[in-house]
Amino acid sequence: MEISGNIVDLVENAIYPGIIEISEGVITRIKKESGKHYDTFITPGLVDSHVHIESSMMVPSEFARLAVRHGTVASISDPHEIANVLGVPGVDYMVQDGKLVPFKFYFGAPSSVPATPFESSGASIGTEDVKELLRRDDIKYLSEMMNFPGVLNNDPEVMAKIAAATKSGKPVDGHAPGLTGEALKKYFKAGITTDHETLAREEAQEKLALGMKLLIREGSAAKDFDTFIGFLDTYPEQCMFCSDDKHPDDLVAGHINVLVQRALASGLDRMKVLRCASLTPVQHYGLDAGLLQEGDAADFLEVDNLSDFNVLRTFIDGQLVAERGEARFPMVAAGIVNNFKQRSVGAAELVVRDEGNNLKVIEALDGQLYTGRSTESPKVMGGNVVSDLERDILKIAVINRYQEAPPAIGFIRGFGIKGGAIAASIAHDSHNVIAVGAGDEDICAAINAVMAQRGGICTVKGSQELVLPLPVAGLMSDLDGKEVAALYTRIDRSAKDLGSSLTAPFMTLSFMALPVIPRLKMTDRGLFDVDRFEPTSVFE
Repeated sequence: MEISGNIVDLVENAIYPGIIEISEGVITRIKKESGKHYDTFITPGLVDSHVHIESSMMVPSEFARLAVRHGTVASISDPHEIANVLGVPGVDYMVQDGKLVPFKFYFGAPSSVPATPFESSGASIGTEDVKELLRRDDIKYLSEMMNFPGVLNNDPEVMAKIAAATKSGKPVDGHAPGLTGEALKKYFKAGITTDHETLAREEAQEKLALGMKLLIREGSAAKDFDTFIGFLDTYPEQCMFCSDDKHPDDLVAGHINVLVQRALASGLDRMKVLRCASLTPVQHYGLDAGLLQEGDAADFLEVDNLSDFNVLRTFIDGQLVAERGEARFPMVAAGIVNNFKQRSVGAAELVVRDEGNNLKVIEALDGQLYTGRSTESPKVMGGNVVSDLERDILKIAVINRYQEAPPAIGFIRGFGIKGGAIAASIAHDSHNVIAVGAGDEDICAAINAVMAQRGGICTVKGSQELVLPLPVAGLMSDLDGKEVAALYTRIDRSAKDLGSSLTAPFMTLSFMALPVIPRLKMTDRGLFDVDRFEPTSVFE
């Protein structure tokens, strides 16, 4: 098999016309053709340097069918979402499903399951589990070390996990929002090599100066590209692109190719941009994804030019896997695995009695995973604190989906819902059922609709109910990816019709339960002060 075009050699920092010879999925020879002219360019395939496949609401095999259309050939995939639901068997599920299709999934050993002891997860992965996972050839790294306080405090279990990765010769991914100064130096010296949770340019500069890799993230909720893309010019060997969390409608529209296009349009050096998108993650993680060198796996793209960067064809191991925007391999049947205790919630369980004090209110921020916080006077009716639509202070509830327990109730601003409610069984990282809404009856209806499906996302307003079932661990669908995207688009529009002005209401909602990203969050056990790293009362 031969492919000809203008070859983009990121290793040698050169572009030249040539012919690539391929045998049994490997590049056997590259012939330069001096003076030859080609209209198309051949580049290494794109790599998502940090992604939770579960956030696409698709199983890995179906995620791959959408990703290859956009030139993605590999992903550094952290399976800690399903691990929080099912433990090591959940990791095994992702690995095995990913092997069913021609795509290069590189899964990590989840380092923080559960993320904190202040929430209820469906499973845990201890130190011995992590050590065993890291011994496996199909586990390539230690996933994001979310418990950065554990690193700073020399927690024995945390340090043992990092030591196991170091002993295995596998990198350790970071998760350190807002960490600077001596604390950051200690975190880095412990062996953490990357971060995708940087909050500000000054913080990014400090991390890069230490030698950390900066993952420039553009997902469905967290959008950091504009803030950090300038660092690619001055730190070209330390930047990578990632999506982190990508909802199905966004994945249909584009993937890492969109970040490449935006970076090229900004005037950045095209070789630096393409290294960020492929060479740097391949080298950092030691992947067997090809870089257009003799002896490499034949993983590459054919694009129209290096300005528009429209992907024409995608090859993995010499196999044509996508052409003209369509995958060239079929959907495979997804197995169903889950961990879900169904129950019904009644409006009486959502009552919050007034204590005569001000409320601590979570401030949801569009395009961010962290939150603000404010103190507000409550709206009281009949001795109970209720949602205040005029001030956009809504009730938020989190319900343990693994065992019988009362709902945890708090208050949040930023969703803008004027009537009805939304709910989901995607609530990072423990994935209990989370809901926000204008009134208790609608909140209960949305929660119960999700419960009835043993997982899903839902909007409710009176008798109108729309549900996208997620039967695989309460996180993923077993449907065709385009169908999932279409259903998600409908339900996303429905949430916005309730009044929400958020770019991605469900993605934002899912992170309101994550107690490792500042400042106030809501777990199934109650309001959590991330700054103090301790539970706190709803009232001042």
